[in-house]
Amino acid sequence: MIFDQTDESEFAGPPVDAEMIRQAEDVLQVRLPKSYVDLLSVQNGGDLRNRCFPTEFPTSWAPDHVCVDAIWGVGGEWGVDVVSSDMISEWRYPEIGVVFGITPSAGHDTVMLDYSECGPLGEPAVAYVDEDRVPRRLANSFAEFLQGLVSCRTFGDDED
Repeated sequence: MIFDQTDESEFAGPPVDAEMIRQAEDVLQVRLPKSYVDLLSVQNGGDLRNRCFPTEFPTSWAPDHVCVDAIWGVGGEWGVDVVSSDMISEWRYPEIGVVFGITPSAGHDTVMLDYSECGPLGEPAVAYVDEDRVPRRLANSFAEFLQGLVSCRTFGDDED
């Protein structure tokens, strides 16, 4: 399971249906990746069980990985359709797609679905955006991103 089931996450939204996905895509003006939609059909966002993703570049979190605490779902108070454009505007993230991840920095860095190469109907990559606001590719797809998440203990971090 991708999500940590130990408690109720403030980032988990209501159960997802096809209409919620359609509405979110209309607001975001993109087609959400099938792997993201499939995940949301199991649980609509929430805290991640394995929260670290290895990188080949330093991040604001560590020299070799980034931590992603949770993934936003759709709909509800904290859905990507509600928060992504505000996050892009408030934190001056590049307008490459959709902010979907919550990092420990609470906005100083983030992870995004990056539609810059594929267009709004394509399969987005996943990018990490640091203080310099230059997107750096983490994974070629959301599915690859999910598969790459590991326990933060892998990097000697105390907590997961």
